[in-house]
Amino acid sequence: MKVDILQHNLVPEHTILSDEEAEEVLDKLNVRVDQIPKILPTDPVVKAIGAELGDIIKITRKSETAGIFVAYRVVRE
Repeated sequence: MKVDILQHNLVPEHTILSDEEAEEVLDKLNVRVDQIPKILPTDPVVKAIGAELGDIIKITRKSETAGIFVAYRVVRE
């Protein structure tokens, strides 16, 4: 039996950013890509969405207190 982890209620939405979107985020946050927290390529969600090394992932979490919280991670070792 194979389970789709992306459908689990505890897994927030993960989206791979295009190169243009990634540049906009880096500019907006005034950071370099090496300053973004990492997520390992072995992470189950990274594998499930097909992200590759160097991709920037947007993670959108829903929170009762904060509403919507967005975080960014870069796929790297």
